[in-house]
Amino acid sequence: MLCTLALALYFLQEDATATPPAAANGSALMEMIHNSGPVAFAVLIILLLASIFSWTIMLSKWSSFSKAQTQSQRFVRAFRKSSRLSEVATVADQFKPSPLVAVFTEIHDEYQRQNGGRGLPRNPLALERAAQTASSEALTAMESRMTWLATIAAIAPFIGLFGTVMGIIDAFHGLGTAGAATLRAVAPGISEALITTAAGLVVAIPAVVGYNQLTARLREFGARMDDFGRELLNAIENAAMLTPPPQQQQPEELRRRTF
Repeated sequence: MLCTLALALYFLQEDATATPPAAANGSALMEMIHNSGPVAFAVLIILLLASIFSWTIMLSKWSSFSKAQTQSQRFVRAFRKSSRLSEVATVADQFKPSPLVAVFTEIHDEYQRQNGGRGLPRNPLALERAAQTASSEALTAMESRMTWLATIAAIAPFIGLFGTVMGIIDAFHGLGTAGAATLRAVAPGISEALITTAAGLVVAIPAVVGYNQLTARLREFGARMDDFGRELLNAIENAAMLTPPPQQQQPEELRRRTF
């Protein structure tokens, strides 16, 4: 019985002494950041600003892309339910965040310029070029600030590595001036220098993931715009073929002869 109590007290003391290191590690990390040199501190500030900027881009793009996808689905349903292009044109502004609206507007305007929106288009290639132009402009607008996200994802590890290299140089320089070639003397400086590399990876990894995901959604939007452009051109041609040709009025002399 006494042996069991002794073992229990031993394990309880071991658990009690095992919990503080977690808090000690956190305080040690904050202490290392606080004791960082001016170069390392400047690198950490730059990485913090880059992280805030990248997360702002990712969240704003994700929100705008979600709205565009929702409005695109609604616009396609409204387009397929309608039987006339004029009806779709009147309600197209309600689905403005959708890039499909720009494609529809460009094709509809070109169709109106050619023959007033009736009959077969005189130049179908012009309609296709109008659809490609509208799709390209919409994708260019949606890709704004994406290059900044790619840049942050690419250079953040190198910025952190720069801070680490400078910190290690300072640590070894201090070791040389102190003359004490021991691990205890050089370990704090190296550990403080390695924080910037970890910070660079923390900034770069979410930026890489976000950039890849947003690029995939941009490719999806581009494919949807191409498909919708072809569907709209087919609808115009089918409607023009089903519309009966206008009856030509007979001259006055022929009408008199028929009486």
